[in-house]
Amino acid sequence: MRLIKKLLRIALVLGLLGVIAAGGALWWVQRTYGPDLPDVAVLRETQLQQPLRIYSADSKLIASIGEARRSPVRFEDIPEQVLNAFIAVEDARFFEHPGVDYQGILRAGWQVLRSGGEYGSGGSTITMQVARNFFLSPERRIERKIKEIMLAMRIEEALSKEQILELYVNKIFLGHRAYGVAAAAQVYYGKTLDELTLAEAALIAGLPKAPSDLNPVQNPTRAIERRNYVLARMLEVGFIDQ
Repeated sequence: MRLIKKLLRIALVLGLLGVIAAGGALWWVQRTYGPDLPDVAVLRETQLQQPLRIYSADSKLIASIGEARRSPVRFEDIPEQVLNAFIAVEDARFFEHPGVDYQGILRAGWQVLRSGGEYGSGGSTITMQVARNFFLSPERRIERKIKEIMLAMRIEEALSKEQILELYVNKIFLGHRAYGVAAAAQVYYGKTLDELTLAEAALIAGLPKAPSDLNPVQNPTRAIERRNYVLARMLEVGFIDQ
């Protein structure tokens, strides 16, 4: 009995020390990186750049001038199967977490320790990707990851989940100069979003991981393999039936 009480006291002390250490770490991170972070409220007014389009007298598109292809779409105009495909493969707990998936962060942290400070893949939620795509550089360093986490939590406070998803699917690069899902649907299939099949939506949703290497123009075999993985994820999380 004495041993049990002693162990409980030790556990209580260790737990208290852990809480104090975590609080101190959070205070240090906020003081070190917080003041320099951009104001995420600007995302509410973001206007994504579109190429200059030239039409004929009968309203037919003659040319599109600009390096990027982008056709921003509103959240309510994005088919559910398109959104579900991205959520399944990129962030299955998107509607449950506050911008940060702590299980994913632990996995990413282990990668950092193994790589000596270089941040690898994994751990980024959709909200964290929005933070990175709009505000941060692409370098894979622990400092950037800390800022990404802090910005993601602020974005979740400032915007709704629907607004975050809309920003995400309109901003992401999907290969062949296509930025956003609507542009990708046109580039790869010559279709609007509501014309995409489930398989086509899944293929596009698989592109953010490596858009230049996984797209069906550059590497059709890998694109199909990635598409099948996305479909498997959609089945696993309950978005589709077998």
